[in-house]
Amino acid sequence: MVSTDDVKRALAALATRTDTATRPYAAVIAEADAARTDLRRAAGFVEAVGVARLATAVDEADRAGDVDLAERGREALEAYRRYRVVASESAERPGGPARPAPPDPPGTPKPDTGQPSSR
Repeated sequence: MVSTDDVKRALAALATRTDTATRPYAAVIAEADAARTDLRRAAGFVEAVGVARLATAVDEADRAGDVDLAERGREALEAYRRYRVVASESAERPGGPARPAPPDPPGTPKPDTGQPSSR
């Protein structure tokens, strides 16, 4: 599995590259569209590139007259916005994402000896 740091670096490079025949906005839209099928990749895209950068890329595609690419970008943008709404609703529900259990308080007896944990 690819690490989150590797995904971030790759997406940042896609978003800022200018030395290829592919325009930067096209690379951003292509990655946003492709990342929608994998939750980790989508999260990495949002973290590394961001929804605001995707919106800018869609505007750039529109200005360049690349209608098909702009439409793919709009579809991806809408999907990422829906993901955000669903994630925030899930976090607000009582049965939402599990929160980690609080750590044991200091001085909890050791189970096998009954001694305080500070010993």
